[in-house]
Amino acid sequence: MLEGLLGNKSAEKVMLALYENGELHASAIAQIYGTALDPIKKQLERFEEAGFLVSRVVGRSRLYSFNEKHVIIAPLKELLAIAHQNEFKHKKKNIKRELISTREL
Repeated sequence: MLEGLLGNKSAEKVMLALYENGELHASAIAQIYGTALDPIKKQLERFEEAGFLVSRVVGRSRLYSFNEKHVIIAPLKELLAIAHQNEFKHKKKNIKRELISTREL
Protein backbone atom coordinates (compact mmCIF):
# COMPACT_ATOMS: atom_id res chain seq x y z
CA MET A 1 0.00 0.00 0.00
CA LEU A 2 2.84 2.43 0.81
CA GLU A 3 5.24 1.05 -1.78
CA GLY A 4 4.61 3.97 -4.16
CA LEU A 5 5.16 6.51 -1.42
CA LEU A 6 8.24 4.91 0.13
CA GLY A 7 9.86 3.89 -3.14
CA ASN A 8 9.77 0.09 -3.05
CA LYS A 9 8.38 -2.97 -1.32
CA SER A 10 11.43 -3.44 0.93
CA ALA A 11 11.01 0.07 2.30
CA GLU A 12 7.38 -0.64 3.06
CA LYS A 13 8.28 -3.91 4.82
CA VAL A 14 10.91 -2.17 6.96
CA MET A 15 8.56 0.58 8.08
CA LEU A 16 5.63 -1.73 8.77
CA ALA A 17 7.80 -4.18 10.73
CA LEU A 18 9.19 -1.38 12.88
CA TYR A 19 5.71 0.08 13.34
CA GLU A 20 4.41 -3.29 14.54
CA ASN A 21 7.40 -4.25 16.70
CA GLY A 22 9.09 -1.03 17.79
CA GLU A 23 12.70 -2.16 17.52
CA LEU A 24 14.19 -4.88 15.33
CA HIS A 25 17.36 -5.98 13.62
CA ALA A 26 17.60 -6.51 9.86
CA SER A 27 17.50 -10.29 9.92
CA ALA A 28 14.31 -10.28 12.02
CA ILE A 29 12.58 -8.07 9.45
CA ALA A 30 13.76 -10.31 6.61
CA GLN A 31 12.50 -13.35 8.51
CA ILE A 32 9.08 -11.80 9.21
CA TYR A 33 8.50 -11.24 5.51
CA GLY A 34 10.45 -14.24 4.19
CA THR A 35 12.62 -12.00 2.06
CA ALA A 36 16.32 -11.48 1.32
CA LEU A 37 18.43 -9.72 3.93
CA ASP A 38 20.38 -7.35 1.65
CA PRO A 39 17.43 -5.20 0.48
CA ILE A 40 16.25 -4.88 4.08
CA LYS A 41 19.71 -3.78 5.25
CA LYS A 42 19.92 -1.22 2.44
CA GLN A 43 16.56 0.28 3.38
CA LEU A 44 17.46 0.44 7.06
CA GLU A 45 20.71 2.22 6.24
CA ARG A 46 18.92 4.59 3.86
CA PHE A 47 16.28 5.49 6.45
CA GLU A 48 18.91 5.96 9.15
CA GLU A 49 20.96 8.26 6.90
CA ALA A 50 17.79 10.28 6.23
CA GLY A 51 17.22 10.58 9.98
CA PHE A 52 13.94 8.61 10.11
CA LEU A 53 15.52 5.76 12.07
CA VAL A 54 18.11 5.45 14.79
CA SER A 55 20.11 2.36 15.69
CA ARG A 56 22.03 0.95 18.58
CA VAL A 57 24.36 -2.01 18.82
CA VAL A 58 23.47 -4.79 21.25
CA GLY A 59 26.03 -7.58 21.24
CA ARG A 60 26.59 -8.40 17.59
CA SER A 61 23.24 -7.00 16.41
CA ARG A 62 22.26 -3.52 15.30
CA LEU A 63 18.73 -2.72 16.43
CA TYR A 64 16.73 -0.10 14.54
CA SER A 65 13.79 2.00 15.71
CA PHE A 66 12.03 5.21 14.74
CA ASN A 67 13.77 8.48 15.49
CA GLU A 68 11.03 10.02 17.62
CA LYS A 69 12.75 13.42 17.38
CA HIS A 70 12.31 13.61 13.59
CA VAL A 71 9.51 15.97 12.59
CA ILE A 72 7.93 13.52 10.12
CA ILE A 73 7.71 10.46 12.39
CA ALA A 74 4.30 11.23 13.92
CA PRO A 75 2.57 11.69 10.53
CA LEU A 76 4.49 8.69 9.15
CA LYS A 77 3.19 6.52 11.97
CA GLU A 78 -0.35 7.66 11.17
CA LEU A 79 0.13 6.48 7.57
CA LEU A 80 1.65 3.23 8.79
CA ALA A 81 -1.34 2.67 11.09
CA ILE A 82 -3.66 2.97 8.10
CA ALA A 83 -1.49 0.64 6.00
CA HIS A 84 -1.21 -1.84 8.87
CA GLN A 85 -4.97 -1.88 9.35
CA ASN A 86 -5.51 -2.35 5.61
CA GLU A 87 -2.93 -5.19 5.52
CA PHE A 88 -4.70 -6.90 8.43
CA LYS A 89 -8.07 -6.66 6.67
CA HIS A 90 -6.52 -8.07 3.49
CA LYS A 91 -5.01 -11.03 5.38
CA LYS A 92 -8.34 -11.65 7.12
CA LYS A 93 -10.16 -11.77 3.76
CA ASN A 94 -7.60 -14.24 2.39
CA ILE A 95 -8.03 -16.50 5.42
CA LYS A 96 -11.82 -16.46 4.95
CA ARG A 97 -11.41 -17.36 1.26
CA GLU A 98 -9.12 -20.25 2.16
CA LEU A 99 -11.61 -21.55 4.72
CA ILE A 100 -14.46 -21.36 2.21
CA SER A 101 -12.44 -23.14 -0.48
CA THR A 102 -11.41 -25.94 1.90
CA ARG A 103 -15.04 -26.43 2.95
CA GLU A 104 -16.01 -26.91 -0.69
CA LEU A 105 -13.60 -29.85 -1.02
